Amino acid sequence: MAEKTISGASPVKWASAVLVAWIIPGGGHLLLKRPIRGALIAACVLAMYLLGLMMRGALFMPKGDDLLTAVIYYGGFIGNVMSGLPYFLTVWLGYAQPDVAGHVHDYGTKFLVAAGLINILGMVDAYEIATGQKD
Repeated sequence: MAEKTISGASPVKWASAVLVAWIIPGGGHLLLKRPIRGALIAACVLAMYLLGLMMRGALFMPKGDDLLTAVIYYGGFIGNVMSGLPYFLTVWLGYAQPDVAGHVHDYGTKFLVAAGLINILGMVDAYEIATGQKD
């Protein structure tokens, strides 16, 4: 018999929804039969990510010289990775923009991280729908 959480949803249901929502932005909502919400999340994440790439934003790599540098670089790296499939495709295809000075490049870097943060919001939303905390 499957375990039940407090809200009555099985851990397999919400865990699979969250995992799919991470890998494919909006995919968790499609799994939960919320296609419009999933399409909106996918459009937002992909638009932010593609705009960041078009502005030649840099992807963060973990680096830990001092505490502040570690927080910035590890936080940025986590934000990049949370974009899911767009991030993995970008790395696999060899995108390697160096961190250069310039307003446009700087905004592009922020857009790439923001895409991952928006995807985290989508993952939380998928979790709340899967556990019955939200319609």
